[in-house]
Amino acid sequence: MGLHCRVYHLERFEWRQINESQISDALLDPRALVWVDVEGPTPENISTLGKEFGFHELALEDCLHPHQRPKIEQYGSYFFVVAYGVSVSGQDLTAHEMAVFVGRNYLVTVRKQPVMDMSGVVERWEAHPELATEGGGFLLYVMLDEIVDGYFGALEVYEDRTEDVEELVFGPTPATGARAQSQIFRLKKDLLVFRRTVAPLRDVLDVMQRRTIDVVTGPLEPYYRDVYDHVLRATDYVDNIRDLLSSALEAYLSVVSNRLNEVMKVLTSWAAIILVPTLIAGIYGMNFVHMPELRWRYGYVFALVLMLGSGLLLYRMFKRRGWL
Repeated sequence: MGLHCRVYHLERFEWRQINESQISDALLDPRALVWVDVEGPTPENISTLGKEFGFHELALEDCLHPHQRPKIEQYGSYFFVVAYGVSVSGQDLTAHEMAVFVGRNYLVTVRKQPVMDMSGVVERWEAHPELATEGGGFLLYVMLDEIVDGYFGALEVYEDRTEDVEELVFGPTPATGARAQSQIFRLKKDLLVFRRTVAPLRDVLDVMQRRTIDVVTGPLEPYYRDVYDHVLRATDYVDNIRDLLSSALEAYLSVVSNRLNEVMKVLTSWAAIILVPTLIAGIYGMNFVHMPELRWRYGYVFALVLMLGSGLLLYRMFKRRGWL
């Protein structure tokens, strides 16, 4: 937690740690590339950024308030970017909000809780010293590329869960289908949040590639176009999984409807079987004086046999049609 400062020497791409008061001096060195990382922003360290870099107060205010929308804003000679990394822990999708200031020779990252792990980003920075001379735009490219790569890892998890849900939809019991329905709604909700995280990055990368500020240099353009393409693929990936879930939900509703029809056929068949004996019993239970069978010796037995025979006949008919 706190504020950490590194200065990379562009010729050798070696770095050294500095304290807050040395930031403004390091920015004056044309051979230096400054990275300031704020983990868990507080009014004190955000105020320090304002003093050392001269960032706009509205951008600094956005750094303190969580749940900002992914966006890009231009202030003079630097960009202010809000982006989200994602990770999947158990059944939960976690978004890692990050505010970024990027200029020609510096990158400032403000990581809000829960903080995104930057170890992979730092390793990639140090593995490509040939691009370090391109300044803050290079550092930002690696960070954005790492974030977008994380999207695909999370989406693979959701694709596997979608396949599991599809198997539950056609489960042997209604209980498994009902569980599938609740999981479908949960996954669709997570993917909606996911899409709101991914889609705005297209606008961020589009603005940066216009080169209105000397951040994305000529050698970096192909790399930013590659990240832009990956964002488009991630957005399509999200939409495809959501379509699969919608199809699974429609299939579940069809299965429920078919099962209901089967139940109704069974109930209707048994109701018809019971109806005929009831009708016969009702007729023979009428208290009229002049009924031919009232004084017949075998009338009672005949009525029982007639009820049983009609019930068996209807049962065989319905069984043959597959209703029972």
